[in-house]
Amino acid sequence: MVISNPNFWLGRSVFLTGHTGFKGSWLALWLHRLGATVHGYALDPPTRPSLFEAASIQSLLASDTRADISDAPRLTQALHAARPEIIFHLAAQPLVRLSYQNPAATFMTNVMGTVHLLEAARVCDDTRAIVSITTDKVYQNNEWVHPYRENDPLGGRDPYSASKAAAEIVTAAYRASFFQGPNGHPARVATARSGNVIGGGDWALDRIVPDCLRAFAAHDPVHIRCPNSVRPWQHVLEPLAGYLTLGHKLLGEGSHEFAKAWNFGPNASDNVTVGDLAINLAALWGGDARVLLDPAGGHPHEAGRLSLDSFAARHQLGWTSRWGVHHALARIVEWHQLWLQGADMLHATLDQIESYQNQPRP
Repeated sequence: MVISNPNFWLGRSVFLTGHTGFKGSWLALWLHRLGATVHGYALDPPTRPSLFEAASIQSLLASDTRADISDAPRLTQALHAARPEIIFHLAAQPLVRLSYQNPAATFMTNVMGTVHLLEAARVCDDTRAIVSITTDKVYQNNEWVHPYRENDPLGGRDPYSASKAAAEIVTAAYRASFFQGPNGHPARVATARSGNVIGGGDWALDRIVPDCLRAFAAHDPVHIRCPNSVRPWQHVLEPLAGYLTLGHKLLGEGSHEFAKAWNFGPNASDNVTVGDLAINLAALWGGDARVLLDPAGGHPHEAGRLSLDSFAARHQLGWTSRWGVHHALARIVEWHQLWLQGADMLHATLDQIESYQNQPRP
């Protein structure tokens, strides 16, 4: 099974920032299914519709605080009220193109939000583990053919990538200064870098899969910018399984060995171009779904090639990728078409979690 000991999470208090977002909603639901007591802290859902509302996730939470991650007093108050044993920090401004439009807000949320979270955790005696989620885009991207490893240089040409690389540096500094050594806070602190996450329930703008699904449902062609760019695509449940595994390790014996940065990326065969991903998604959707490739310039800079080396996660955590990109796309189409039919999306989402959790190890 993906989760080696599901009972591990039973009754544990978990503080989850960004729980109203796409990844946060999936993680909140999975933690609830495992029996954890989930306390959420986030702004209102960033899109309408949203997975958070479609799957009625609010009803499953022990507490649901709606506030900005940059509001240090409110964050500290919510964290102390929850008394979490572990924190999963997902709250972020996650879009590259939006970071060009509002760089200051992106840095405020992604960098200072992380600072505020770590500051609040420093004075929370119950907390024993912190998993801060960043991105595959934290690396200084030289358009290399080989995948990036955790010890490769950090960087970021666009504001989003730079802000998440800065969040990595901030977290490493807090870990070394305040969460290690005989006089430090006992919590173990790690960061997690995942690939381009896709899945049902994502309605964000300027993301390839939501853009495609909106167009297909409206019987319109979808225009694909940068169709030749290569990305490490993975279903949202893949990195979430990694986060849960890492959190388990941080709360267990030898936890200090796991307090560092980790990559959770797909197999190399799933690093396909944006254009190929859209074409495959259209074929799975069927009907009159059409893709128009737009290789012309004029778009804000985005990396052309990007992939992650997950050797450490596979060999030290026992994590591995289970759903390839084509299976992931099939599950996304299944989820979205069920939503269009008015199905019970809490049940549908739990079914996908159950299917993934029971997937045999490759």
